[in-house]
Amino acid sequence: MGKTAFFIQHPRTIDDLRKPHFIEQEHAYMIAATVLLGKMDYENFIFDLCADRQFLQDYCDCCSDGSVFRCVLVKMRKATDGILVVPENRCFVKFAAYISG
Repeated sequence: MGKTAFFIQHPRTIDDLRKPHFIEQEHAYMIAATVLLGKMDYENFIFDLCADRQFLQDYCDCCSDGSVFRCVLVKMRKATDGILVVPENRCFVKFAAYISG
């Protein structure tokens, strides 16, 4: 079986993604692109997932939701964890999931 994660539709902050869930609620995904952000930019992103982001627009054409989500992995430089994102309307977060290292 491929990789799976717990995706939330239209999350507001990283706290929305770190909730207990059943394994059956996880969705298959593949990483289409990775974006590395500096500490300040990453913290701004994870505490305001509703804002439009140029880096999501840059990679939205390679992402999709379907039986397997094609995602952008957004990480802070040198970090092992990150946020999987399926963009909507080019630069907004439609689905997101937190993944640890």
